[in-house]
Amino acid sequence: MLALAFLFALNYELFIVKNHFAPAGINGIATMIQYKSGFSIGYFSLIINVPLCVFAYFCIDRAFAVKTAVFSVAYSVFVLLLELADLSRFQYDAQGVDTIYPVLIAGAVGGFVYGLAFRRDSSTGGADIIAKFVSKKDPLLNFFWINFAINAAIAAVSFFVYAEPNETGALQYDFKPVCLCLMYCLLSSIVGNSIIRGSKSAYRFTVITSHADEIDAEILAKLRHSATRVKATGAYSNEAREMIVCVVNKRQLIEFKNILKKYGDTFAFVETVNETIGNFSKVK
Repeated sequence: MLALAFLFALNYELFIVKNHFAPAGINGIATMIQYKSGFSIGYFSLIINVPLCVFAYFCIDRAFAVKTAVFSVAYSVFVLLLELADLSRFQYDAQGVDTIYPVLIAGAVGGFVYGLAFRRDSSTGGADIIAKFVSKKDPLLNFFWINFAINAAIAAVSFFVYAEPNETGALQYDFKPVCLCLMYCLLSSIVGNSIIRGSKSAYRFTVITSHADEIDAEILAKLRHSATRVKATGAYSNEAREMIVCVVNKRQLIEFKNILKKYGDTFAFVETVNETIGNFSKVK
């Protein structure tokens, strides 16, 4: 969590602060306040996240609250330390031109941090705690899309915050900060969701057949996988069949299909598995 907090703070200093857009959540509000008043993101984040973590401790989950508090405090400290360091050689200052590039980098890094934090039953604080509380009350709501709704409101506020005076002195409003904020939020949500789903994706074959022995033998010999067999009965024909359930990796999808093509009286369907959990003994 300390490493993630440092990466998150570095992400803000290198790609966000210089490019005049509000990234996401409470830190997006902190970025706008710093832009207008000079009040540090580090201090604002600390002031907001400490009471939120106390709330999470009593109303959400104690372990979640403690880990989030560790991240939030460390993030604030790292931001304050990085502000003292001279990072001008490394900062991406687009100067209003091609600002999409630092947004893409920042969004990807932010999503990476979000995803790894949530996989460890933690969060980056702020709006994440609010989203966690809402999703606890209604588990069917998607955690990241709750966050995205909160961030959409922040994007709307950034329309007014980043207005700049024109030649006559009147404020010139621009939708660019809004678009950059939404792009950051969407990208970080996509990356974060992908990490939470995990990288151990696979395919699950469910096969109804009268050639279970032959298919099992080929799966074992060619794919080095075993399978689970279940007795099945056709609802229309009332005939006995066997059902084979087998999970294979993505590279073996075509090989499995080629095995099934050899056998008549066989029906199969394929489902995507987001993640596999647990390890069985390797086939010898």
